[in-house]
Amino acid sequence: MERLEIFKSIATQAGKGELTFPANVNATLKLQQALDDPDCHIDAAAKMVMAEPLLSARTVAIANSAAYNRSGDEITSVRVAVSRLGFRTLKSMVASVIVRQLGSTISDPLLRAKSARLWEHTAHVAALAQVIARKISHIDPETAMFAAIVHEVGGFYLLSRAEDYPGLLDDNTEDWIEYGEKLIGRGVLRQLGVPDQVLQAVEGMWHGSGGTPPRTLGETLLLANDLAPVISPLHPPDSANARQVAAMIDFATDGTTLHAVLDDSAEEIESLAAALLV
Repeated sequence: MERLEIFKSIATQAGKGELTFPANVNATLKLQQALDDPDCHIDAAAKMVMAEPLLSARTVAIANSAAYNRSGDEITSVRVAVSRLGFRTLKSMVASVIVRQLGSTISDPLLRAKSARLWEHTAHVAALAQVIARKISHIDPETAMFAAIVHEVGGFYLLSRAEDYPGLLDDNTEDWIEYGEKLIGRGVLRQLGVPDQVLQAVEGMWHGSGGTPPRTLGETLLLANDLAPVISPLHPPDSANARQVAAMIDFATDGTTLHAVLDDSAEEIESLAAALLV
């Protein structure tokens, strides 16, 4: 089967909701559903988090990051971390685990390297989106971070399937943009139950439309994606030039500038990205 036909086939499966996830992803999806229960309490949530080592480590790391721990008092308890972060941030951590788990079964070293690089990109976008939302676009930072965490989930899913189709991702082609990013990505987001607001913001980022200063979730996500120091390994090579141009973008906002906000928030961005990479 030719590459384009493979992309179309997987995109068709995604559109029908016929995606195949690893067993560990299905288990974490059940945790996500449990957290959506309005009767779920902190103690119950903390116990569920502690049952997943990766999620436990990431939750404590995020709670200790400069973005969430202004006092500087170190947190070592999962329950205290869950209490500090709240359920909305915790759901973002669950989403981050799901995204990482999609690549956990990859054995091919080149594909594993791409998956690791893609997560580095995602972590930086998430950290930037959280700070930009809070300090520039003045929208909910938790929603912005969640949207950033899932914005490349189609890529992670395709990487998890690529071993079944040797050579599928050897070249960065427009096939990935048209079928992988848009159609497959949309299908995975829907199957994960991502809210429409987030789905629309991610789709807006795919189309590359946004204003400055950013005012919407989509514009916030696009700016964070453009400013991320680590480039997605699944995009065409010329995207490196686009990132260099985007990194030079500056504009006035609320009596200051984008560069000033980023400089002032450098520790928060760095610590949040590092915590996501745990």
